[in-house]
Amino acid sequence: MTQPADIITSGGASLGIELGSTRIKACLVGENPSEVLAVGGFEWENQLVDGLWSYDLDEVWRGLAAAVSDLREQVKTAHGVELNSVRSLGVSAMMHGYLAFDSDDQLLVPFRTWRNTNTGDAAAQLTELFGVNIPLRWSIAHLQQVILEGAEHVSNIAFVTTLAGYVHWKLTGERVLGIGDASGMFPINTATRDYDAAMIKAFDALESSSVLCCSLRELMPKVLVAGDSAGLLTAEGAKLLDPSGGLQPGALMCPPEGDAGTGMVATNAVAPRTGNISAGTSIFAMAVLERPLNEVHHELDVVTTPLGDTVAMVHCNNGASELAAWVGMFRRFAEIAGTSHDADQVYDLLFTEALTGSSDAGGLVAYNYLAGEPITGVGEGRPLFVRTPDSEFTLSNAIRAQLYGVFGTLSIGMAVLDEEGVGLDRMSAHGGMFRTAGVAQRFLAAAINAPVSVAESASEGGAWGIAVLAAFSASEHTELARYLDEVVFSDSRSHTVEPNPDDLAGYARFMERYRAGLAIESSAAAAL
Repeated sequence: MTQPADIITSGGASLGIELGSTRIKACLVGENPSEVLAVGGFEWENQLVDGLWSYDLDEVWRGLAAAVSDLREQVKTAHGVELNSVRSLGVSAMMHGYLAFDSDDQLLVPFRTWRNTNTGDAAAQLTELFGVNIPLRWSIAHLQQVILEGAEHVSNIAFVTTLAGYVHWKLTGERVLGIGDASGMFPINTATRDYDAAMIKAFDALESSSVLCCSLRELMPKVLVAGDSAGLLTAEGAKLLDPSGGLQPGALMCPPEGDAGTGMVATNAVAPRTGNISAGTSIFAMAVLERPLNEVHHELDVVTTPLGDTVAMVHCNNGASELAAWVGMFRRFAEIAGTSHDADQVYDLLFTEALTGSSDAGGLVAYNYLAGEPITGVGEGRPLFVRTPDSEFTLSNAIRAQLYGVFGTLSIGMAVLDEEGVGLDRMSAHGGMFRTAGVAQRFLAAAINAPVSVAESASEGGAWGIAVLAAFSASEHTELARYLDEVVFSDSRSHTVEPNPDDLAGYARFMERYRAGLAIESSAAAAL
């Protein structure tokens, strides 16, 4: 077998970079992308800018350079060689949101992320116009909202894209987007593997659209599917990723994708009747459909795989961030008590303790709503932990309630999928919270009343998923599903957990209280 050092020095490795909500991660894989050679990262956070969630674009480039620098150091430490070139490269990022540029390529307003919920009027209008659910976070909802508000910058818009599309554009000069990410900008026609032409025509015909310089199609990136060439890394792009000049240009670029698409790849869930759940700052489930949905549901988004096949998506704005805050608090307690633990150790201890709690979390209820939650109709987030005087307030129940709360909104959306009769043969999960074996996975199985599989590679997440897509673009394979089955996951090991009857009954009781207490969320937002 070719040694990793030889693959790296010959430029045969593939690089995936994902801009997640709290971490920018760079993942280098070998000729067979199941082999992770090195990982680098950079921590970052969103901020409120004029009341809207955003990331500074200068921080995007500082973070990317830091992640690549970290990766190159890890390569040198682990393999004793310099990473100077790669065969192929891919960029992934948080889906949706709004990045608008003028004809001089200048950003018109600060980047508006998926987390914003200020687009209700636009989303409702477009849902009625198109006859499909247009979620608040989709790019077209953001665009229509600024049109309705009469924002000054609207007449100057020459290009609208997502975060992944923006980074790819600057690395290659190509204004393109992978179809999975594009499906979070505007509805896709799966027959043509492109934006829905009839819906674009309907949008252009709106009186409000007359303020735009041209047709909507001219403002959005070109749509590509997995395996398409999306350009080459330019000299300018290489310098952005590695200001030291070590990384050379010329890498083949795969279509930029969203975190939902890379999550499907990372869990081998791109074929019909497969699904996956990604748990991070947000949490979402993807189910690849055999047939169209019977009705329009505000709980379900219709997006696509990186190949353009139809997917029903349950997207919750709030995931594991509140849980992480609790873990941080207990980690600090351990420090002042004279016992030092890293974050993973604290997660392990608390998650294991949660297994000893009552199946219904002892009557405790936890809401992880740092932001608004469209599925439950909550406009603004207020994390809450609620109990009655007679509830069982113990550490095990408190942590179990927090874990249950991560999956609360998701389970509401998944129930709608079940009502639609969507059939799934396999549901996989990935994300850092599944590193502690047999805890979050077990509770998730109860939350969705279905078996849940977690692969050994699950914690690598979307950065690995986009590295796989980059490797696929540079390979001789033409079918992504077969490539995943026969090359990437041929020797993969995973662990599957069936729903526990006691957990099912307990989680159902928890959800009764959870649904009943949602009114507290709105009251808290009004009061605080």
